[in-house]
Amino acid sequence: MLWFFLVLLVILVAATYFLFRVEDLSHLDIQHQPFRGGPPSEEHRYVIGRIRELGQSSRGLRGKARLYALRQHMDTLSDGLSLESEFRPVTHPRGEWVIAPGVDTRRRVLYIHGGAWAAGSPKSHRAITDRFSRIANAAVFAVDYRLMPEHRYMDGVRDCRKAYRWILEHGPDGEEPASCLIIAGDSAGGSHTLGLLGWIKHKGLRQADAAIAICPSTDLTLTAPSNRANIQTDPLLGPAFGGLSKVPLPVIWWVTLAAFRVSPLSPIASPLRGDLHDLPPILIHASDSEMLLDNARRYAAKAQSEGSPVTLHTWSGMVHVWHIFVPNLPEAEEAFEDIQAFLQEVESGQPVQEVHLAQS
Repeated sequence: MLWFFLVLLVILVAATYFLFRVEDLSHLDIQHQPFRGGPPSEEHRYVIGRIRELGQSSRGLRGKARLYALRQHMDTLSDGLSLESEFRPVTHPRGEWVIAPGVDTRRRVLYIHGGAWAAGSPKSHRAITDRFSRIANAAVFAVDYRLMPEHRYMDGVRDCRKAYRWILEHGPDGEEPASCLIIAGDSAGGSHTLGLLGWIKHKGLRQADAAIAICPSTDLTLTAPSNRANIQTDPLLGPAFGGLSKVPLPVIWWVTLAAFRVSPLSPIASPLRGDLHDLPPILIHASDSEMLLDNARRYAAKAQSEGSPVTLHTWSGMVHVWHIFVPNLPEAEEAFEDIQAFLQEVESGQPVQEVHLAQS
């Protein structure tokens, strides 16, 4: 019997070697860089409290009950805010238009929400999409893509692709070509955003005019240093995913392949692992205290080395996707001012700095 397990182990090791030839990207790590602003504002304590409420909403629950409680709580994040936009539901493709007063609806933003591909919705991210509509002078389509585990990972990817094709030619009031098109997303949605850019290029479609990736996941191999180094400083992702640091990486790769039905080396799930040349201007935001910090750093460094214009701005001490706490968090206001300035740079034709790490 022992020989059987030894043979099985050899086969597994060999299969891991051939299936997961993970390129070492440590040369992309930026060791020293300035951060925007000073220590977190007093309002950041309120944000930490909201994060704890998020964790408590599913405490004691297991399986689907835990996931549904998390989804329900996330959908309350924008409750009580004074939002200026009109929220108009759409069935095909599924999502909602977010239209601030007086915006040019020929200008469009495709927004892809975060939530680890298993939670989140257009409703949970209305604070972000409402602000995007205003600062971009555009109609925002927040795509309600299919989530795991009820659906496959690729179902959500296909929904984002379908939404992009659709808003190229359709606005809130019917069929009308877009004059300007921006793709944006946060966390898991930031991953979909960056992956979508590569797919658009591959398909030869009209490329987006610009893209914004907020605290994006860019590499599901989890080989970036901050995935482990920032567990204790990340109040959102640390408690949820910090335990993965105790699991050998090859095991994580196999589990990812089984759950996503996509290899963690695929550019679809790990945009960092793809071809990053000839992309539109991209702005990336990240916090120095979050687990995904080096996902942002590595993507920016690789895209720059391949000739694509990317701007990386890093804040100090912020929670993952702090933007969702606008307008209650000053740093979230600063982040949207930064996004607006970036879009103005792109539209004015000014050269976008490839990697920008300046103090604010």
